[in-house]
Amino acid sequence: MPFWSRRATRVVGGAVLPLLLLAAWQYVTTAGLVAPYQLPSPASVWGAAVDLAGRGDLATHVAISVQRVLLGFALGGGVALVVAAVVGLSRVGDVLLAPTLAAIRAVPSLAWVPLLILWMKIGEDSKVTLIAIGAFFPVYTTVAAALRHVDPQLVEAGRAFGLRGATLFRSVQLPAVLPSVMSGLRLALAQAWLFLVAAELIASSMGLGFLLTDSQNNGRVDRILLAIVLLALMGKLTDSIVALAEKQLLRRFA
Repeated sequence: MPFWSRRATRVVGGAVLPLLLLAAWQYVTTAGLVAPYQLPSPASVWGAAVDLAGRGDLATHVAISVQRVLLGFALGGGVALVVAAVVGLSRVGDVLLAPTLAAIRAVPSLAWVPLLILWMKIGEDSKVTLIAIGAFFPVYTTVAAALRHVDPQLVEAGRAFGLRGATLFRSVQLPAVLPSVMSGLRLALAQAWLFLVAAELIASSMGLGFLLTDSQNNGRVDRILLAIVLLALMGKLTDSIVALAEKQLLRRFA
């Protein structure tokens, strides 16, 4: 196996840049190059994490945010797969749906907040729906485009074996676009984390997005950095889980 393809090389290589950034962060704070109120030291951020964890708040913030992201991701991704199948496999669906969805995709995330509050109040439904909107478009865009470009000879071969409709889709077209489906899901998961902060602006009292905005209001820069680091770590962790599932599915079906 080539050196750069080995698992150990990828793990160690992937850790190099974060460690360099951490070292640079430690240096500029201990050397006094940046004021502590602008950039607290890594030890201060760690202390904020220990303090929140000791109170039991840190685990609650993380758990609530993860729950919201996973629910929104599942809802948005599931609906997107259905709509992408309609648009990608049907000329009628493409003509009727694609222009409107392209316009809706351009609406910024924060623009949905007042409307969702009006429709769904300030409960969990509005937050999960906003995250679902964010997760919808990466899956829809990638899968619909991939379905339009499935090899026609592959489809004809399936029809020659008597496959039609849902059976043809499940046996031929879906495996052909599986790499695009998984790429779309990974993009959707990243987008769900991006939309989380906007979602938790809707009268939240817990969650990483709430921790971020509440810390800003209180001038707690250490907690702001803690929230950013946790968002990055949770985003990477969930992406790694989907990437692992992608490898298994591609090995089996693609």
